[in-house]
This record gives sequence, structure tokens and C-alpha cells, in this order.
Amino acid sequence: MCFFCPELTRRAKHRLALDAELRAALERNELLLYYQPQIDPASGRIVGLESLLRWQHPERGMIPPYEFIPLAEESGLVVRLGDWVLREACRQIKRWSEVGLTPRHTAVNVSAVQLSRGRLIDSVKAALAETGSRPEQLELEITESCVLMERDRSFKALAELSALGVRLSIDDFGTGYSSLSYLQQLEVHKLKVDISFVRGMTTNSGNASIVKAIIALGHSLGLEVIAEGVEEPAQASYLRSLHCDVIQGYLISRPIPADEMTHFLTSFEPPEILANESPSASG
Repeated sequence: MCFFCPELTRRAKHRLALDAELRAALERNELLLYYQPQIDPASGRIVGLESLLRWQHPERGMIPPYEFIPLAEESGLVVRLGDWVLREACRQIKRWSEVGLTPRHTAVNVSAVQLSRGRLIDSVKAALAETGSRPEQLELEITESCVLMERDRSFKALAELSALGVRLSIDDFGTGYSSLSYLQQLEVHKLKVDISFVRGMTTNSGNASIVKAIIALGHSLGLEVIAEGVEEPAQASYLRSLHCDVIQGYLISRPIPADEMTHFLTSFEPPEILANESPSASG
């Protein structure tokens, strides 16, 4: 028996149209990168940036990533999108370097498809060679579940990237697998505490304990720890007390386009909560 559902048909047509438009967007320069700063809560200084993909549709306006990234992953287009993001992020790194603006690194998110198809190392090498950016200026963020999806292939790819000099960060840490033994086998540099734990840590003792444990674990393994989703002074203050290495979130800045970030990098003053606790800090 076949049931006709107008709503399902409408959604299917919308997805097909969006997929076709996304492919065209790559050719029409409708994609752009926004950047969100990452700061050292001890000094108040900017130490890095995260690049975040945006789609400026000519008719629909700004389309959020959660609408088109899952579609791109299903269709395989995410590999082309990922290559574009790598090249554009490296181009911007080079532009900032040429005018004396040198955040320690700029992070790029990597999908499971990019990692599992085995082309990631080639894409990174090509982006660095094309732009003249240095490997240590680039950081790749890979989710915990992505790393362990195809363990052997992922570990090999990450080892090659680390040998190249690229920094590696485990994103959304604490939400994936319960076994932590893989951390000792991976050549990673940073753990990124999942936003869900950070948001609730000042009101939920369980979340606070998890954040504290992740920071302690990371430090015991010689890794940097970054907390994302920091929106309130109390969160920044608590993370500082735990010696969290880096914080990121709307308390510091929303994600902004590259031209706005250029101005931000030259005029940044740390939030008052950090400036008060660290009088010698400067942007």
C-alpha cells in the first residue's frame, strides 16, 4: 500500500533544490567564512580563531550551517566544501600574517567524510602550498565520534597530519565514546570541552565536575584544553580558576566576517572580568 504525503514530497523537493543550489554556490562565491576568537583567560590575549562556514544565499539570505552541512555530508559534497574551507582559511591566515596580525592558529572543522575518504592530507598539503601558510598556523578540529568511526584509517590520517606540523584538536570532547585509551594513541594537541557542559556548569554540579575532570585529564596528558560556548562572566571566571587554557564564546565575540575580525584583532580589549583579574593583559 502506498501513502501520498504532501509534506514529505515538499521536504524532498526542498532538499533536492538546496543540494543543487549549494553546488552552484561553490561556483558563485556565495560561501564565506566567519571567525570567532579564542583567548587565554589567564592573560586575556587572543591566541587563536575558529573559522565557521556560512552561506549567503542571494534570495534566502544567510542560511545556517545546520541546514546545509548535513545535506552536504549525505551527498558527498562536503569534501568539496571542506577543500574550499581549507583553502580560504589558509588564504586568510596568509593575509593576516602579511599585515602583522598573527593569531597562533586558525581552526577548521573537519567532517567524518573528509577524514574517512583518505584525501584530507592531500587537501591540507595543497591548501598550504597554494597559500604559503605555515602548517603550525592551521588547526583541524575533529569530533570524538568522527575519529573513532573508522579508527585505523582515522589514526593513520591524523598521524600524517601531525607529522606535517598541523595542530589537531578533538572537538565536542566528553559526548562520545566512554573509552579514553585512544587519547594516548593519538598525536593530538588539544581537547575542546563540549558546549553542553560549559553552558550548564555554573548551575549544575554534575556539569561542573565533568568540565573540571576533562581539564585535569587533558593537562595530565600534556594537552591544551579549550572551552567553547562561554557566554557569562561567571563561566569565564570558573574556567580560569580551573586553569583552562583557552576559552571561546559570545562573552568575547560572536562569529564575524574576516574584515570585521581584522579590526577586532587590532582593537581587542579583554572582557572586564578577565581584565580585572589580569591587569597586565593586553590585546
